[in-house]
Amino acid sequence: MIVHDALAQLQTQADPQRAIEAAAYHKVDRRYLGLRVPQVEEFTDAWRAECDLPQRIQLAADLWDTNIHEARVAAAKLLTQARIRPEDETAWALICDWVPQFDAWAIADHVCIAGQKRVVADPSRIATVEEWTNSPNMWQRRAALVITLPFAKQNFPKPFEMEIRDRVLGWAALYADDKDWFIQKAVAWWVRDLSKHDTLRANGFLAMHGDRLRSFARKEAGQYLG
Repeated sequence: MIVHDALAQLQTQADPQRAIEAAAYHKVDRRYLGLRVPQVEEFTDAWRAECDLPQRIQLAADLWDTNIHEARVAAAKLLTQARIRPEDETAWALICDWVPQFDAWAIADHVCIAGQKRVVADPSRIATVEEWTNSPNMWQRRAALVITLPFAKQNFPKPFEMEIRDRVLGWAALYADDKDWFIQKAVAWWVRDLSKHDTLRANGFLAMHGDRLRSFARKEAGQYLG
């Protein structure tokens, strides 16, 4: 499978009217084909079966480089799996190359879901993620929270995973004064999900930093707390 053939397959399901609507919705100047995510997933499932792992990673890189919305979604889907050995480092490096290019929530979230698998597979990658918190790119700063969400959702975290929770909450505390809606939403998302599994830490965060959050974020963060 080469990128030209993959794009040709995506084009068979293109919907010009939905493409116009998608461009207006995402508000980013790139090409849109008008496919829904389940349609993209049908193609990526087929490509997974057809390609070996190195070929799949190369296809993901090439699809990303087209800067077509659905192609970038497909690139992320091709890398979304729990085990990706022996190409784990290659896949992680590719994801890290993409993160500074984020410019819209949908593509960012699809890539972060792929990245979540890689960070869980090797939690030492948190050190790289932490560097993103200082990025001038808001989407990259936001990605640091989205990509670490699995650590907020564990029912029985190990001691090192508890340390990761505290580390990420430290990032969230730094973000509390950032009034950008997407940053505030990401903080609320992390603390809300954490509150289902670690009420003590979620309550502690809101007690210390909740008054610095925007009202909608504070409300969402405490949605499941008494």
